Amino acid sequence: MASKKGKILIVDDNAGIRQALKILLPVHFAEVETLPSPVTLVSTLERFRPDVVLLDMNFNTSINTGNEGLYWAGEIKKMMPEVEVVLFTAYADIALAVEGMKRGAFDFIVKPWDNEKLIEVLTAARDKARKAMGRECHPERREGSMFWGSSRPMAAIRKTLDKIAPTDATVLITGENGTGKDVLAREIHARSLRSGKPMVAVDAGAITETLFESELFGHVKGAFTDAHTDHVGKFEQADGGTLFLDEIGNIPLHLQAKLLRAIQNRSIVRVGGNESKPINIRLICATNMDLEQLVREGRFREDLYYRINTVHIALPALRERKEDIVPLAQMFLERFAEKYHRPLKGLDDQAKTMLESARWSGNIRELQNVIEKAVILSEGRELTAKDIQLESAAKAAETTIKAVSEAEEERLVREAMERTDGNISAAAKMLGVSRPTLYAKLKKYGL
Repeated sequence: MASKKGKILIVDDNAGIRQALKILLPVHFAEVETLPSPVTLVSTLERFRPDVVLLDMNFNTSINTGNEGLYWAGEIKKMMPEVEVVLFTAYADIALAVEGMKRGAFDFIVKPWDNEKLIEVLTAARDKARKAMGRECHPERREGSMFWGSSRPMAAIRKTLDKIAPTDATVLITGENGTGKDVLAREIHARSLRSGKPMVAVDAGAITETLFESELFGHVKGAFTDAHTDHVGKFEQADGGTLFLDEIGNIPLHLQAKLLRAIQNRSIVRVGGNESKPINIRLICATNMDLEQLVREGRFREDLYYRINTVHIALPALRERKEDIVPLAQMFLERFAEKYHRPLKGLDDQAKTMLESARWSGNIRELQNVIEKAVILSEGRELTAKDIQLESAAKAAETTIKAVSEAEEERLVREAMERTDGNISAAAKMLGVSRPTLYAKLKKYGL
């Protein structure tokens, strides 16, 4: 019996060829999708996430490259290096297909094709791609990968990432809550030369001041009352890989100097120890705060700001990339339909219009939550406007925390702290308030 696994995307302008392959390939692939042209190729790649693309060499397009197949093969490999491209070519274009292999294509198939040869090449490409992606052992690994979409701001960021990912450049990612700063950080690491080493993520704003040095730099046994054993800090854990410091704008000023020293010296000293340990990390930082403004106000060290800001990437809010809202929603729909065993295939037109017109103050995170809830509550084969509840999490939090009695407010704050295990940043996000506001509430109620 054929091994039926993996996804293949066929891009060919010949309807007969597409139909023939739709009959032949499902015996060998779990999912088969076709496109008549590369016009929607980028968004389809983001949504469908194939293992293999079978790509025709020539289309009726206006791209002035000399050969469309070579152009689009290059674009696919830039966008998703792990996806394997097999070129579909006429006999006269074999020389171009060979050139395509030099540029990264897996192989080529000559039309008219031999079924046995076609299956052999495509399944070999699939197996190579799945091994590279870790899908044979970790089928969910790519769920959290970056969704680029087709908006101009994200296209510019992707070009920047193509240039900086293979380097060790320090990166500062800024953007509103929910825009995917942590996802972008993981994407940079995954495409770096350090991808085989660990990426250690730290919510820097959530570390208590008394434990800041111990968490980041480690401590030796006996350094303080509860230090019963040696502890390896986040810097050492990330040695050889990437250290991601999220919420860096929330680090108190007096602790910023200690962080700066470790970054500058590329070495740390564990609390209670005297041995300087060299560390080899790639540093990525993120914040939703305006660090330049904090520098002007004297709340963030200027020297630290310049040290972490070698490359600055500002992620746009979802409302600034409206063309990506529906494709993102479709991606979440497919993910949650599978998770919750719902027979959903897509969104109806009214639902799409509703999603595109919303403000999305909680950005991608809010969209994901809205779609997940809609999928759970849905009853049909399409999500409708009736299924989608658009009250934003931020608005809901604002009405609960700002328009309730003191007793109710205290209960909400206490509940948020319990549900987040005392994580100030997470609790503040849950309540829709800033960290300073939450600190004031905690002090007010003696929590």
